[in-house]
Amino acid sequence: MKKYILDLTVTENIRLHSNYVLIKLTQSDPLPEMLPGQFAEIRVDGSNTTFLRRPISINYVDRKANEVWFLVQLVGDGTRKLATVQKGDIVNVVLPLGHGFTIPATPETKVLLVGGGVGTAPMLYLGEALLKTGCKPTFLLGARSANDLLQLEQFGALGDVYTTTEDGSMGEKGYVTMHSVLRERKFDMIYTCGPKPMMMAVAKYAKTADIDCEVSLENTMACGVGACLCCVEKTDEGHVCVCKEGPVFNIKKLLWQI
Repeated sequence: MKKYILDLTVTENIRLHSNYVLIKLTQSDPLPEMLPGQFAEIRVDGSNTTFLRRPISINYVDRKANEVWFLVQLVGDGTRKLATVQKGDIVNVVLPLGHGFTIPATPETKVLLVGGGVGTAPMLYLGEALLKTGCKPTFLLGARSANDLLQLEQFGALGDVYTTTEDGSMGEKGYVTMHSVLRERKFDMIYTCGPKPMMMAVAKYAKTADIDCEVSLENTMACGVGACLCCVEKTDEGHVCVCKEGPVFNIKKLLWQI
């Protein structure tokens, strides 16, 4: 898929949480095709400490508004600076990068989308894409507390939403792999993104239950095109760059101890 270097204009910067912002970007021409699971490398301007672009998952593509959304977690100088952009500012991005999720061929496929923390970001665009094919998605979203569960209204418009929180402030208390929906319902396909321990636990559940599963890895991706070798992952085909061969992988290809 063709990659683009674009100067996009900020239409909104919404503070969802003390540690998260939702940045919406547009341009005068129609935005290029982007697939669920792909990401962008975003340049951080005006920072004395950040020299590399930041890899951010594509959260959603609003074709009616001609906007691409990025859910940004404030974890360092780069993302904190990026979070200060205002309406009308120009943000330089390289997109779309990587390979996205596999969309089932049959609408009868029962799909579960599991997201943890900022790993819920790519699940929104994926959920819409699945719904357009006739697969009504079920979402299982985990976070530390109720305040950390983001975009619940948008997820709820696409399918059933189940939640877990570590402190029990919303949904079931505990981790996503402990949720009762995994015992009560049968799924044909699982997609997941979030902290690696969470994804490994989901992958282990999927393997035990003989359910096909794709994970979106969050390895450090400095260049986005497979040049810097920062994001190498071991697979059944040897070492590969997550930014180029992923970030989405079927768990059968990963050499995780599951």
